[in-house]
Amino acid sequence: MMPPSTRLAGVGETAAIAEIYNQGIEDRVATFETRRRAPEEIEGWFDGTHPVVVVEEEGRVLAFAATSTYRPRECYAGIAEFSVYVARDARGRGAGRRAMEGLLAAASDAGFFKLVSRVFPENQASLGLLRSLGFREVGRYEKHGRLDGVWRDVVIVERLIPANLGGDSPAPPCIGGNRGAPQRSDGPDRDAGSSPPR
Repeated sequence: MMPPSTRLAGVGETAAIAEIYNQGIEDRVATFETRRRAPEEIEGWFDGTHPVVVVEEEGRVLAFAATSTYRPRECYAGIAEFSVYVARDARGRGAGRRAMEGLLAAASDAGFFKLVSRVFPENQASLGLLRSLGFREVGRYEKHGRLDGVWRDVVIVERLIPANLGGDSPAPPCIGGNRGAPQRSDGPDRDAGSSPPR
């Protein structure tokens, strides 16, 4: 058996990505989302700017990690939100690590200098994985949203990509409005962070 491989995803993987994302929605450990997603809704994630990667084994997608717009203001153009989701029957096998390593490389290649997300504090598997990959826990949002009627906190995580920090070059002004990349409202929920990563 060949080991799992990681690669950039394409529109052809929307059904597999939707299936894994819907498992994360159903499990209630990774996202505030409660509505299942159809493959057609996943197609909007492929905007040509924000990489999506998949981990594949013998033709089957085991996991994905995706980026999306952090904020529409121009000064935030180099920051991307991220999430990672793993199929239930593939957890505990390192697929989440592979997905995140692939996403970090793809985000670097795409010119992003920082990745950020929010993770439920109960999701210790994701938090442990992210710490091991150099993510820093910035803080905690209390009562950030309700899931099934219950207030949930989230832990804020970030990781810089030093190769893209650009030294002392001036950053774009942060003057408000809808400048920069368009906001993707249909991407994976970023207010809860990552799924069980392995």
